[in-house]
Amino acid sequence: MIIVVLEEHSKKRWDEIFRDVKKTKSFLSGIQEGLPEFAEICKNNKYKRILDLACGSGRHILYLVESGFEMYGLDFSNEGIKKAKSQLEEKKLHAELVTSSMYQRLPYMDNSFDAVICVRAIHHNVISEIRITIKEIERVLKPNGFIFITVPKKKSKKEVPVERQFGIKYIAPRTYIILGGDEKGVPHYSFNKKLLYKEFKNFEIQKFWIDNLKHYCFFGKLNK
Repeated sequence: MIIVVLEEHSKKRWDEIFRDVKKTKSFLSGIQEGLPEFAEICKNNKYKRILDLACGSGRHILYLVESGFEMYGLDFSNEGIKKAKSQLEEKKLHAELVTSSMYQRLPYMDNSFDAVICVRAIHHNVISEIRITIKEIERVLKPNGFIFITVPKKKSKKEVPVERQFGIKYIAPRTYIILGGDEKGVPHYSFNKKLLYKEFKNFEIQKFWIDNLKHYCFFGKLNK
């Protein structure tokens, strides 16, 4: 029951965020560090069909469609998907977008995609649900499929993140909700490098780094 409540609350919060014009602009501006390199690797390996999990308002879908890829996007926020469709229509571009949760069986056949990206999103649940998403990524990827994943790095005591400003409440091991701000009530699972390697054990991690926003980022190839 707690998992359902958490996801329903998260969906409501993200709908509110994407409904806010100023906040939506911030989500539409810029792309994730490493995305151009990801696109170049996909081109070099002739990967064409890419899924953006938790695509939000579509900033990465726009970039990858314009780069020549066949794009699919999934997000549980109706408002996010609306914004993404609007952006695509405005530029006369196309991508297949659906409103759905990434923490359940994905609405795609086995071996559907050459690559999957999930930027700053997969950590928004308890680990049992995150593992469902990882298994689904493995299922919908083709053999030797490619991934680009990013999650927040735990902040040091010298830093002052939103979590410290508003306070947090732990709801499960390594999992907390923020008590204020834009992501009030949204769950966050705290990964570290060791845990990422463990949970993505079926992938050969080809590059791992920390970006300028203090997020863990990695490219991986599925071993199947």
